[in-house]
Amino acid sequence: MANFRRFRPDDLNKLSKCNLDPLTETYELGFYLQYHAKWPSLFQVAEDQNGNIIGYIMGKLESSPEVYKFSEHYLPWHAHITAVTVAPEARRLGIGRLLSEQLEVAADANDAWFVDLFVRSTNHKAITFYKNMGYSIFRVVKDYYGDHSTDPTQSSEDAYDMRKPMKRDVKKEHVRDDGENHAVDPSDVW
Repeated sequence: MANFRRFRPDDLNKLSKCNLDPLTETYELGFYLQYHAKWPSLFQVAEDQNGNIIGYIMGKLESSPEVYKFSEHYLPWHAHITAVTVAPEARRLGIGRLLSEQLEVAADANDAWFVDLFVRSTNHKAITFYKNMGYSIFRVVKDYYGDHSTDPTQSSEDAYDMRKPMKRDVKKEHVRDDGENHAVDPSDVW
């Protein structure tokens, strides 16, 4: 059984079990602390009965800068999942789903239009996981990742920008069914 709670700065020393996965992005310490300071309710951890961190989610609320309001790439107020990961021994127990659902509840409470995230186009398990939770591919961000997770001969990898509409988006204006056919450059993503 897992206990879910807000991230605390002393948890930084306990994230390694989760971050050893090659598909999990590992950030500098200051990055984690920035999320803790700015969006504490969107940075949650799951810990086991021994106090080990076995999963976490980092999220934020944002919109594109106002100067881009009339750009086709403008993003209205939304929640973004920056990272969600579960330690290998704790997978397939529903921890990732619960962490994601908690963030979605916070997104609705903050009147967000949608929740989005980026996932490597080769991370088929994660893509299936998100699709089963109601996310869909909104667009392909070409060469988003500066490395390739499965092919060392390639220098970059595409990302899928996946989205799930929140209650505010009654007309589903910020999702699409054919996102695989909409490619953008990383410079188009804020």
